[in-house]
Amino acid sequence: MNKFFICFFTLLLLKAELHAQFNIIPQPLEVSSTSKGTFNLSDKTPVVFKQQGLEKSASFLNAYLSQFYGFSLKQRKTSATQGIYLALKNKTSKTVGNYALEVKKEGVFISAATEEGVFYGVQTLIQLLDPSTKEKTLAVPFVQIKDEPRFQYRGMHLDVARHFSKMSFVKKYIDYLAVHKMNYFHWHLTDDQGWRIEIKKYPKLTELGSVRKGTITGFLPGNGNTNIPHGGFYTQEEIKEVVKYAADRYITVIPEIEMPGHASAALTAYSYLGCTGGPYKVQETFGVFDEVFCAGNEQTFTFFQDVLDEVVALFPAKYIHIGGDECPKTSWKKCPKCQQRMKDHQLKDEHELQSYFVQRMEKYINKKGKSIIGWDEILEGGLAPNATVMSWRGEEGGIEAAKQNHYAIMTPGNYMYFDYAPSAKRDSLTMPGLTTLEKVYSYEPIPAGLPAESRKYILGAQANVWTEYMNNPSKVEYMIFPRMSALSEVLWSSKESRNWTSFENRLKLQYNRYKLWGANYYKDALENSGKAK
Repeated sequence: MNKFFICFFTLLLLKAELHAQFNIIPQPLEVSSTSKGTFNLSDKTPVVFKQQGLEKSASFLNAYLSQFYGFSLKQRKTSATQGIYLALKNKTSKTVGNYALEVKKEGVFISAATEEGVFYGVQTLIQLLDPSTKEKTLAVPFVQIKDEPRFQYRGMHLDVARHFSKMSFVKKYIDYLAVHKMNYFHWHLTDDQGWRIEIKKYPKLTELGSVRKGTITGFLPGNGNTNIPHGGFYTQEEIKEVVKYAADRYITVIPEIEMPGHASAALTAYSYLGCTGGPYKVQETFGVFDEVFCAGNEQTFTFFQDVLDEVVALFPAKYIHIGGDECPKTSWKKCPKCQQRMKDHQLKDEHELQSYFVQRMEKYINKKGKSIIGWDEILEGGLAPNATVMSWRGEEGGIEAAKQNHYAIMTPGNYMYFDYAPSAKRDSLTMPGLTTLEKVYSYEPIPAGLPAESRKYILGAQANVWTEYMNNPSKVEYMIFPRMSALSEVLWSSKESRNWTSFENRLKLQYNRYKLWGANYYKDALENSGKAK
């Protein structure tokens, strides 16, 4: 081996060791340290910022310090001898979320082109704090960091339809996203097993559609039933509260309102929306059900327009997720109204009828100044003109969307479904798939073979948390940790800098952060990982 390669690999090794030394997840773009030493952070340290908007970052830091270390900092706009300094600089930068952080004897200096970037710098500062200490003075090591995200869409999903999550846990979940530098929260609000969002024009959606009489026990099809009612929904005021809570952490909330399938809860409330008129019930089991919204009934479209009017008013996000997945065509094939709709619009099959449904709703949503996201089934029968595709049945949907110049978010089940077991041991009830920690870490969101000119249409990726077998917050945490930490590095860090061995070493300290947060986690993830196929 010649001297060049020896030097090159030596530099890589030193860089990996430096990253491991500071135990930051996701791994920053550049980390350097020219001197040894620490800055002592205590309740006497002020957090200083002069520009409007940075109070969100200061407040988050203070809330974190108060909750987990027992003290907070005074906020001020005038300089101090030593302190934490937040500043907006280099506003011409085109990379949203970039930041610079330096720790030296005078304090901690965090600067960025945007408020969002400063916030991410604060998350890195938090990771420089020892999660195991009980001291009221925290030693922050001297370091220089320059960092920016690789992907603009870094998301996590939470299904609250199968099992409802209280407001307190939804907020905690958003905090988990924030400390991992993620910026999208996909909130799955409606399904066959429950309608979870208040719609004032249709009160029966929550009066009847939010409660099921019981839930199956054991794996599908089940070995019994709890026969205990399960329900819950969020008022519109609570929705606004969550949206603001997320926005204060630079996280966009994307609501999902399922159509035209996964309709049982809504049909139970308003039976005229179905092809047969019922009777219907809020489902107590899981899976896919034949009864869907009637595509031949004008009242169906009126219903969804009314619902979306209220949804759009609650969520400032650019996107509205309309589902579009797992819609059986059984009832449409038998329904005179649906068949007449197909005849009137010269649709050759029920797949084109679904495309008609989706495109019609897309036009309405576009008029509201929003864009739709749908699961990759919306490709069937023709993709809606302005739709973004979430590719979950492998990567093919995302590849096809990108080739058609549509944006795509990659969320293939075999890598990004956190309801799959985290190891082959299967120590609890989960979906049948297997997604180990190392497999998550190995994922590359830009599909191999995608033409170079189409790669810009891959916005990023997202992990999905379907809660059929997660009936409490502790189980949700167990299923997301530490896989969320691996995903954060996949989405934030440069492809070249990702290194499994380095991540393994840094994750050992991350476990102590989980303990600090009081979060449940899968403790044997490293021992039982491997790139399971």
